[in-house]
Amino acid sequence: MNEEIDFLMEAAEEGMEKAIGHLERELQKLRAGKANPQMLDSVKVDYYGTLTKLSQVSNINTPDPRSIVIQPWEKNMLGPIEKAIMAANLGFNPQNDGILIRVVVPPLTEERRRDLVKKAKEEAENSKVGIRGARRDAIDSGKKLQKDGVPEDVVKKFESDIQELTNKYIAKVDKLVETKEADIMTI
Repeated sequence: MNEEIDFLMEAAEEGMEKAIGHLERELQKLRAGKANPQMLDSVKVDYYGTLTKLSQVSNINTPDPRSIVIQPWEKNMLGPIEKAIMAANLGFNPQNDGILIRVVVPPLTEERRRDLVKKAKEEAENSKVGIRGARRDAIDSGKKLQKDGVPEDVVKKFESDIQELTNKYIAKVDKLVETKEADIMTI
């Protein structure tokens, strides 16, 4: 019986961990004023008829906090990369010098910073919904086990442990968003 409870606990923790991982990836995409190669993660380039991630056809570096430099592995990819960055609608204006593409990251306005904080909080709320969903699934499964003969006190302890785990992951989400918010609002 304890194996079943342990399995449910692990499954719930795995679901909560996935929600945290997703939040971390989404927060990385939000730019906080400093240039970051992950800002271009969503850019897909037409590479010989196949949409390919920009990072798979070029080298992406940040020589300073205000610019991103993209050096394609093939010179004939300069044009398609430039078009792909424009098409991604990230608010960047790529400059092609015939050897590499330079993207200057404009400083954020106060209004844009507030919008980014709002977006970060939306992502946090989505993660919290995922964490609560994992909790709900685990508790429902625990109640089924109780119907199958697991003692009530074992199930109650399990529910208490799941709630503790949920609180821990919700606090993690809050901490991640708080850190990102401070990063965004720092000029």
